Amino acid sequence: MHFVTGGAFNGKRKWVSKTYGETKWISAFQGEVLIEHLSPLNASCVVLEGVEEWLRKLSLEMDINEARNYWKSIVLKWLDWESSAEGRRLVIIGTDLTKGIVPIEKENRNWRDLTGWAYQDLAAHCNKVDIIWYGINQTIKGEKG
Repeated sequence: MHFVTGGAFNGKRKWVSKTYGETKWISAFQGEVLIEHLSPLNASCVVLEGVEEWLRKLSLEMDINEARNYWKSIVLKWLDWESSAEGRRLVIIGTDLTKGIVPIEKENRNWRDLTGWAYQDLAAHCNKVDIIWYGINQTIKGEKG
């Protein structure tokens, strides 16, 4: 798995499109739901975009610890899908919203906390992690280039 993060409107989508070319995109920004099982997609490369939006929904629907455990179970399913056939790749794009002022509202703090923990969980499981700032990538885990 490859996790791509960075600030909002910093070129993550463009960079992933250029890097991976033809892929199956699933975007929270297009109203698509968080997908647990990737096999029905019948694709070798899948991009999940807008993870922070799916995490926001989870943080509103369940207790924060329940949401994190549910998230971890989904990540394991994604790993199984990716490793079950040669040449499969999952790219996950999530906006970094953990910097800056801590929100006053509890539900926004929970969302921010869950997102930070979820990104840590992703980074631990991914074989590559890139941060995109201003359209430029910095590989912080895995092979560069």
